[in-house]
Amino acid sequence: MKSKKRIVLAYSGGLDTSIILKWLQQRYNAEIICYTADIGQEINKKRIVSNAKKFGVKKVIINNLKNMFIKNYVFPMMRGHAIYEGVYLLGTSIARPLIAKDQIRIAKKYKAFAVAHGATGKGNDQVRFELGYHYFGPKIKVIAPWRIWNLKSRTDLINYAKRHDIPIPKDKKGASPFSVDDNIFHTSTEGKILENPRNFAPEFIFQRTTSPKKAPNKETFITINFKNGDPIGINGKKFSPEKILTKLNLVAGKNGIGRVDLVENRFLGIKSRGVYETPGGTLLIKAHRAIESVTLDRETMHKKDSIMPRYAELIYNGYWYSKERFKLQKIVDLKKNKVNGSVKLKLYKGNITIQSRITKSNAYSIKKVSFEENKSFNKSNVEKFINSHKKKLRN
Repeated sequence: MKSKKRIVLAYSGGLDTSIILKWLQQRYNAEIICYTADIGQEINKKRIVSNAKKFGVKKVIINNLKNMFIKNYVFPMMRGHAIYEGVYLLGTSIARPLIAKDQIRIAKKYKAFAVAHGATGKGNDQVRFELGYHYFGPKIKVIAPWRIWNLKSRTDLINYAKRHDIPIPKDKKGASPFSVDDNIFHTSTEGKILENPRNFAPEFIFQRTTSPKKAPNKETFITINFKNGDPIGINGKKFSPEKILTKLNLVAGKNGIGRVDLVENRFLGIKSRGVYETPGGTLLIKAHRAIESVTLDRETMHKKDSIMPRYAELIYNGYWYSKERFKLQKIVDLKKNKVNGSVKLKLYKGNITIQSRITKSNAYSIKKVSFEENKSFNKSNVEKFINSHKKKLRN
């Protein structure tokens, strides 16, 4: 008997991907392999497996990619201080390239003819997934149900689920859920009342940050240790990338840090409103800029700042594996070996204050900057310096 063709589905076990699983079975005469990348999202492995097996799925793959995600994707992005449109730390964007890469690896391993994803037809993720698929498996077919099927809305999805006895989760208010994406780096919430920018974000949607009003009335102090541009420990104790981000998430979330309410410009040209929580990442980017301020020269820092908007845009648009992003990463990392030391932060009711920057680097000279010492800085050269720039002003 000839074996069925195979499709590898990016599967969370939730409503959308369960509907996609059923739809794929109805449309294609193929074996569905359910694939889940564990990148630190809220995950119930038993439920994922049991939900998939209810549909007759024989192979469910759940891969723990948390350390790889942080070390090879989040940390390089943090070194570039990537912020999209002034506030977004790209928590969803940076996760998609890794998921796409590993999903294609699974597809090749099991000789699948196609991969499938649950990204909507209006969103950015379909682009991010499919650029990643193309980079690693250009000959593997991509199935994007939201661009094919006749289910046009969230209501259609729920009606389909009811017809096929697919469980429909409820949010904390007993209604159909918001659209939520999460990983160890962040949580995003979209849809429902958030779609109208006039509406405020209700407190119950926040999942990993305490309201600043309810945050502790006492300051919290934390020190982040850096080596070669990356965090390696907290308060002088070394931890794995996963442990570092987990600990920072907890302490920042408890102090009401990391919330963003953003109306962003999607790659496809649509404006959308979302609420993002990136507690640990907010501490990291603040501390990383602080340690660079005492370890890197002006030209290097300003060059990094000048390329950051484009670097962030490439990540947002799904171009993590592009030649341009690789080129910019080399600029970002040119002097990362000099970025060593520690930064102490004070956290209080949604605010972050830098307490100290400690490094063995000699990039910052107390002698040169001090108002009490003038021997190490030749002020007679300042007039020549100003005059040279007067000439540039006229050109």
